[in-house]
Amino acid sequence: MPRFIRLSNKSKPPTNMGLRRQIDHILSKTLVLIMSVMVLNVLWQVFTRYVTDNPSAFTDELARYLMIWIGVLGAAYVSGKNLHVAIDILPSRASDKTQKRLKIIVSGLVILFALFAFVIGGSRLVYISYALGQHSPALQLPLAVVYLIIPVSGLLIMIYKISDLVNLRS
Repeated sequence: MPRFIRLSNKSKPPTNMGLRRQIDHILSKTLVLIMSVMVLNVLWQVFTRYVTDNPSAFTDELARYLMIWIGVLGAAYVSGKNLHVAIDILPSRASDKTQKRLKIIVSGLVILFALFAFVIGGSRLVYISYALGQHSPALQLPLAVVYLIIPVSGLLIMIYKISDLVNLRS
């Protein structure tokens, strides 16, 4: 069972929670909007395919790109809410001091992964796509725009994990 930390009435909330709540709010609304657009897009695709017998050319590609954005942004959102899949057999049996150390190590590793894989690797992907002038076949959308979500999500994950580390210290 996961453990929950309760703040007593006497303790003040961490200073960075206001920014974190704002990011959570914006991110959740963005994810809902993207999902709504994707549902409408797929409904339009089904309608044009089966009712008009003339399938829309762009809907498949748009659904694919929206799914990428939902997946990558959703990973950042889940990381910020600490709802990601985790095996907590060892940490749950460890002392509070050891649990805190493990949280620091895990957060540090997540920050490093987000920095190198998402931010740096994603930025390189965006730059290469932009430099080569790559566009999607149906929408003629620059692929750099599609891939831009990778470094953005990496930055969000890093912000969340740095916030977690600051909260652990206070």
